[in-house]
Order: sequence, then C-alpha cells, then structure tokens
Amino acid sequence: MNAEEIIQKMKSHTPDVLGQTSYRNYSILLPLIEKEGELHLVFEVRSLNMRRQPGEVCFPGGRVDEEDRIEKDTAVREAMEELGIHNHDITKVYPFDYMVSPFGMKVSTYVGFMNCSETDMDPNPAEVEEVFTVPLSFFLKTEPDTHYIRMKIEPEEGFPFDLIPGGENYNWRTQRFPEYFYQYGDKVIWGLTASVIVHFVEMIQGSGE
Repeated sequence: MNAEEIIQKMKSHTPDVLGQTSYRNYSILLPLIEKEGELHLVFEVRSLNMRRQPGEVCFPGGRVDEEDRIEKDTAVREAMEELGIHNHDITKVYPFDYMVSPFGMKVSTYVGFMNCSETDMDPNPAEVEEVFTVPLSFFLKTEPDTHYIRMKIEPEEGFPFDLIPGGENYNWRTQRFPEYFYQYGDKVIWGLTASVIVHFVEMIQGSGE
C-alpha cells in the first residue's frame, strides 16, 4: 500500500470512537411532557422481574437493533414499546450527547417532546414497574449529591508482564468516576440516568447557543 492509497482511505473515513465495533450500542430518550403548567421529565421504574437493574429508575431506551435505521429510531421505538404510546405522541426529537462507558457500552441520547398525557400511557409490565414524572425545574434548582467510585485494573492470569516495562510492578492508572444521586420523594435517580440529567441541565443552563 502506498501513500496515495492511504490518503484516499483517510479522505473517505468518518472519525468514530476507537474500537467502537466491539461496543454494545444503546440509545435512550429523555421525554419531556407538559404537566400542571410546566415541563416534566418522564421516568420509568424498571420491572422487578428484569434480570438487570430491577427496580431502578431510568429513561426509556434499549439496545440498537438491526431494524433501526439510526440511533434516534431506537430511542423512539423503545419509548413507544415501554410506555405504550404511539409514534405521533413523540414530536421534535433532537440528538443530545453520547456516552462511552468503561463497561463496553456506547449510549446515544435524545431529547423528545411528548404531546400526550400520563393517562394516555399503557406501560409494558414486562419492562416497566411504574411511570412517574419530575418537574424539570427540580433539576434546574437541585444540585445532585456526588460520590465517587474507583476502578482498579487487574490483569488476568497469563498476562505477559515480561513484555512491558516494570513487569508485575507496572504502575497501572486507576480511574475515579463521579456518581450522581437525585432524591425526589421516595424515588432515587442515580447512575447513568442521573449523569445524563446533570449534563442536560448544564447544557440548557449554559450560555452557549
């Protein structure tokens, strides 16, 4: 391969996350609904029968399927399936940020406006224990409690220490991650859901256009 061939490859390449082909792609929707004269965010409590994270608070969302043309389609489809609503109930869907987690996940987020009410929803009991809303103003006025977790690197058995400087005494870097917690009534919102809210609030309160 010569320089010109590489240049042509580079010109046609679209930058993406390194190693993204090994990531599991997910997409979630931050649904906003008009209620009692102000905007509310719609949340789900995951079914207690779910294998992963039962009873935790989350936004509608799920893994990107082959049937989904783009990640936005996933967010809308999952919201429809989980909340028991129709496509016309979700309008003005806009892309927000995406997150790459240390656990092999790429999560795309979208913000959408709903033109239905809670009484119009028919949540899927297999996935959703209950649906509730929180005024957006609560998050604009409330700082989350912040705690930290550390991730430690532990090489697996058979790791070739003899091939790296320092061998078994190699100075691995540890990573410190913030975990955010919001408490609203008897509900605790934390983890990825709380992190997305924190960044969403920063964005809408920011001075940038």
